[in-house]
Amino acid sequence: MSYQKLDKKALQSIKDVAHKLRIHSITSTQAAKSGHPTSCASLAEIMAVLFFQQMRLNLKHPRDPSSDRLVLSKGHAAPILYAAWAEAGLFPVEELRNLRKVDSDLEGHPTPRLNFIDVGTGSLGQGIAVAAGMAYVGKYLDRAEYRTYVILGDGESTEGAVWESLHFAAHYKLDNLCVIFDVNKMCPVDMSAEMEVYRERLDAFGFNALIVDGHDIDQLTKAFYNAASTKDKPTAIMARTTKGKDFLSVEGSEELHGQPLGKKAEPAIQHLQFLISNPNVRLTPKRVSKCGRAPEVNISNIMLCVPPNYRLGDSVATRLAYGTALAKIAADNPRVIVLDADTKNSTYADKMRDAFPARFIECYIAQQNLVGVAVGATCRRRTVAFVSTHATFFTRAYDQIRMGAISNTNVNFAGSHCGCSIGEDGPSHMGLEDIALFRSIPGSTVFYPTDAVSAERAVELAANTKGVCFIRTTYPSTRVIYNNDEVFVVGQAKIVRQKPSDEVLLIGAGVTLYECLAAAERLEEDCITARVIDPFTVKPLDTRLIVKHGRLCHGRIVVVEDHYQQGGLGEAVLSALADQRNFVVKHLYVRTVPRSGPPAVLLDMFGISARIIYKASICILKK
Repeated sequence: MSYQKLDKKALQSIKDVAHKLRIHSITSTQAAKSGHPTSCASLAEIMAVLFFQQMRLNLKHPRDPSSDRLVLSKGHAAPILYAAWAEAGLFPVEELRNLRKVDSDLEGHPTPRLNFIDVGTGSLGQGIAVAAGMAYVGKYLDRAEYRTYVILGDGESTEGAVWESLHFAAHYKLDNLCVIFDVNKMCPVDMSAEMEVYRERLDAFGFNALIVDGHDIDQLTKAFYNAASTKDKPTAIMARTTKGKDFLSVEGSEELHGQPLGKKAEPAIQHLQFLISNPNVRLTPKRVSKCGRAPEVNISNIMLCVPPNYRLGDSVATRLAYGTALAKIAADNPRVIVLDADTKNSTYADKMRDAFPARFIECYIAQQNLVGVAVGATCRRRTVAFVSTHATFFTRAYDQIRMGAISNTNVNFAGSHCGCSIGEDGPSHMGLEDIALFRSIPGSTVFYPTDAVSAERAVELAANTKGVCFIRTTYPSTRVIYNNDEVFVVGQAKIVRQKPSDEVLLIGAGVTLYECLAAAERLEEDCITARVIDPFTVKPLDTRLIVKHGRLCHGRIVVVEDHYQQGGLGEAVLSALADQRNFVVKHLYVRTVPRSGPPAVLLDMFGISARIIYKASICILKK
């Protein structure tokens, strides 16, 4: 079927709606006394065409899995997005005047508090990754007809993460993805003057790249038709636009960027009203097609297909158990997916790739895109995603993780190669800030399994736990200390050694738990008995158990971790005891930037070995 131009009446109706969206953007930001109306104005025709000529939506259920998706990466243009939904009939246009008020969910930048928003945006450069995750699921898992659109500002194009995501989208031939650049001349490098250069770059990346006048309805509809007709390539539409378009005495000026129009608002509104041919125009979005719908899915009650199968005393790395558990839960549920950043043979995510290659997504060495894709893939409860790489490399994607939490994501992260215990690779590869990073995320759960059994159960629990989850896995093999039928619960620690005569409580996790056990053995040679706790989860921490057994050990606690001082296990324990009396806590941690060397040597050199724990225990007993 060839492209059919809109008739004059339809064309004028969309123009009228575009002007109404501009008016709403002015009135809402005037009421809020803040906002970005001129950034909204450059998008008006794009929004009008998307909502009332292109996208298939379900106004009764805006997050219908079969409806088209729209990610507004330039989240500061939220007022025009809200206006489009209001004009579509989702809620009364009068509510737009509540923009940015504390009792309104029409926030300054979009968040999923609104039922028509999938992800929080506004931290620029992240929208394409999220949209690519949605499109990937749509094409390869749902195999549905819904399309995904993402709108960026030209300024965002300088973000490296944007180009990571463009590469991913083209590599996986996401022809159900349409990226729209709003080129309104706010780019530090004048993108508008280099449109052909950018078109060639996008073409080289593997995109169907188009240049259009972003205020020309016919050019836009033709470009979207072209995008929908193109196979095996995502489309990028570079739309030349003007900031403050059709705002009288404001159009094209950067002077009022990021602020309401003030005294210029009323003349601008009057001019826009004059441009509207039919003030009573009412358009409705297309309905979701009954064909090519997304399948119903169930991502609850995910379990290991078979329980852990180890012998006490076996030496197994928790990162290996992590990979084993991925394949087990994936066998139990076809919606489990795994994403990795070209570290699959060391995180052992390759076990998932080998067992279920169609549900393994290689994101290559592009961690910001890796996280964004996972956030998009989990939207509308389509998948359960596990993201793995070396723990230290998540630091470069912190903003994406933070925005994921704002988006109420349920992505699970697994970081391997933690702390000094990785040895000879040196400090560039030692995750020593990762617990602090993930503990700071609101609503997060931080697992720190000590052996293979607890690692498999951590994966199973994470798959069923709401919010961001982080599983800290270790590089060296550790001894299996739990029976295969041991029950693990989020927020419940384990006592792994105790006697009625215990005088000091030792708390460690991962490799340091074994150092605690070795220190306890040495203390017993001096007729001093020590109790040892494995926290299992650092967040939430089992405060009740620690307080109870700390008191039974006369208030003496030594906590040791393969992590820097700030934000880790030690500070979690200290926070838990902050309102308790009669406790003395010795915190052992990695005090400075480590170096390459044998793991055992490094643990001792940097103050977290059994020898140091023994000395700290003797010291605390003397107080």
